[in-house]
Amino acid sequence: MPITIAPQGKELTVRKIGAEDKVRKHLMELGITEGGKLTLLSSSGGNVIVIVKEGRLCLDRSVAGKILVA
Repeated sequence: MPITIAPQGKELTVRKIGAEDKVRKHLMELGITEGGKLTLLSSSGGNVIVIVKEGRLCLDRSVAGKILVA
């Protein structure tokens, strides 16, 4: 499921990042990798706030919709 509709406050595993290579590389530099763990804090208006490792990230709707989690 896309991270935009995932349950809040639950640790999730990134299954696939369906973005173009440039965006995928940038997400990897931020710590979002396939098989990695993250926690969804908030999803409002399509934008999401996630906890990755020790930090928080805000992702816009277009990028967040391409991150599939389980």
